[in-house]
Amino acid sequence: MFSNLKRVFTLTLLASAASVSFAAPAPVSDLGNRTQRISTPSSTSGETDVARLERLLENRNRMQLQMQKQLDDMTLDLNELRGQIERNNYDMQQMLQRQRELFVELDNLRREAKRPATAEAVNSGNNDDIPLGTFSRDADEQAAYQSAVDLILKERDYAGAINAFQQFQKDYPDSSFAANAHYWLGQLYFAQRKDPEAVKSFAAVISYPDSNKRADALVKLGDLAARNNNAAQSKKYYQQVIDEYPNSASAKVAKDNLKP
Repeated sequence: MFSNLKRVFTLTLLASAASVSFAAPAPVSDLGNRTQRISTPSSTSGETDVARLERLLENRNRMQLQMQKQLDDMTLDLNELRGQIERNNYDMQQMLQRQRELFVELDNLRREAKRPATAEAVNSGNNDDIPLGTFSRDADEQAAYQSAVDLILKERDYAGAINAFQQFQKDYPDSSFAANAHYWLGQLYFAQRKDPEAVKSFAAVISYPDSNKRADALVKLGDLAARNNNAAQSKKYYQQVIDEYPNSASAKVAKDNLKP
C-alpha cells in the first residue's frame, strides 16, 4: 500500500512538472512577440527621422551656399559701381579744372586784345571803329580777332571759335595777334582733349620768342606730355619754364608740377 501511495505521488509530481514545462514558454513567446512588435516600429521611426534631418541639413547648406554666392556677386557689382563712380567723379573734376583754366586764360587774353583796340580807338577818336559780334572774314584784323574771342566769352560757341581762329590765321598770317590766336586754339583743343592739335598750337606759340604767352604755352606742353604719360618730356618743358622765366607765375606752376 505504501508503494502504491509512493507511485501515485511520483506520478502527480511528474504531471505537475510537465504542466509547468508546457505552460511556461507561452508567456515568454507572447512577451517576445509583443516586444518585437513594439520595438520594431520605434527602430524604423528613428531611421526615418535621421534621414529627414540629413535632407533638411543638406537643403539648408545648399541654400546658404546659393545665398552666399548671390551676396558675393552683389558685393562685386557694388565694388564695380563704386569704382565707376570714383572714375566719373575724377573725370568730372578734371573737366571742371580744365574749364576753369580755360576761362581764366580766355579772360586774360580778352583783356590783352582790348588794350591795343582801345589805343587805336583813342587815336582815331571814334569808338565805333571797334565792331563786335559774330565772326566775319571781311572784317579788319582787330575786329576779326575780337569776334573770335567773343564766340568763346559771349556765345560759348567753342567749335565756332576754333573755326574763327583758324580762319583768322589764314586771313592774317602776320598778325600781331598770331601767337595769341595759336594759344587760344591750344586752350580750346586742350579742353576738348584733342591733344595732337593742342600740342601743335602750343608749339607754334613758343616759336614767338617775344610772346607773353610763351611761358604759359611751355607749361601747357608739359601738361600735355604728363597727360600722355611722357614724364621725361613733361619735366623738360617744366624745367625750361623755370630756367627761362624764373620769376613768372608760370614758373611757379611748373615748380608745383615738378613736385613728387
